[in-house]
Amino acid sequence: MAVLVEKSDPEEEVLAGKSTLNRLELTPETANAKARYKKIAADHAAVDRLFVEVFLAAHRQAPEQIILDLDATDDPLHGNQEGRFFHGYYGHYCYLPLYIFCGEFLLGSRLRPSNIDASAGSVEELQRIVKQIRAVWPQVRIVVRGDSGFCREQLMAWCEAEGVDYLLGLAKNERLKTKIKEALQLAKRQYQETGHAARIFKEFYYQTRKSWSQQRRVVAKAEHLEKGENPRFVVTSLTAEEWPAAALYEELYCARGDMENRIKEQLMLFADRTSTAYLRSNQLRLYFSSVAYVLLQMLRHLGLAGTELAKAQCVTIRLKLLKIGALVRISVRKVWVSLAGGYPYVALFRQVHEKLCAVPLKC
Repeated sequence: MAVLVEKSDPEEEVLAGKSTLNRLELTPETANAKARYKKIAADHAAVDRLFVEVFLAAHRQAPEQIILDLDATDDPLHGNQEGRFFHGYYGHYCYLPLYIFCGEFLLGSRLRPSNIDASAGSVEELQRIVKQIRAVWPQVRIVVRGDSGFCREQLMAWCEAEGVDYLLGLAKNERLKTKIKEALQLAKRQYQETGHAARIFKEFYYQTRKSWSQQRRVVAKAEHLEKGENPRFVVTSLTAEEWPAAALYEELYCARGDMENRIKEQLMLFADRTSTAYLRSNQLRLYFSSVAYVLLQMLRHLGLAGTELAKAQCVTIRLKLLKIGALVRISVRKVWVSLAGGYPYVALFRQVHEKLCAVPLKC
């Protein structure tokens, strides 16, 4: 590690130890030069910008459209951490971090207490991310996608005002189910005739009695399964001409399920190690796992494309490509790293090394 960060003498110039990193975690936001822990300080805003910068730099030209996926998950807590609350849905004390992805690219990770709505802070995060993206790609079309936890007037109104499209799950209620009553009955008859799951799509314009400022397009899935009826709803700014009801739900909305895999990869990289006493220092630990994900994702993007590990999860890449037994010898002029001779993926390792060496450096 000392060689990788360009220490000229790895035996004398040691890396930061756990005490130094602990000072980094404990440095308060208002610290000045006289602060006790003012050894090294983390610029949280710069880390936030970095995620988007990596995403933008990974594309040679601006895409016509990008989809920003929002999701919240639970981060279980086992101590008395700041911001600790019991979450009724998850059934334990936890944080409720917010993640924003574009495909495999992580654009934002924000640690939050769990006594809030799932969408809390999402507009502020989107404002920052969309502004940074449009500064480089002014013509790109942006679609925000999320489950029903993000179907809030504030978020939809912001998207409409900023020219951002959205596709969000919509929690079912009796008014919505009444609108697809006939479609549900038809799906039930089809199930009874065939014995197979039946689904019928219907769309209409809908407005809540109090919370929504205007009517919006809603697409409904009237489905009947072995266990009974299974109605689902989404609300969107996308037009019927561009996205018919069935394709909108089955192809575009259901594709957001891949984000669950990205969140699982955060846990593979220890995103749940939020055991310090303060929310700010735990946010820094969340950044550590997020940056680790970005590094592995770019390794997958630049070095593993076209190989057997092109679609491998982070834990698989760590076990098969990075965790290799080696002998380190330091001479006057060189540091020798001798890898294990029995390493079974030596050909893959060599291929990845060649790919990375061919990538032009940006300084």
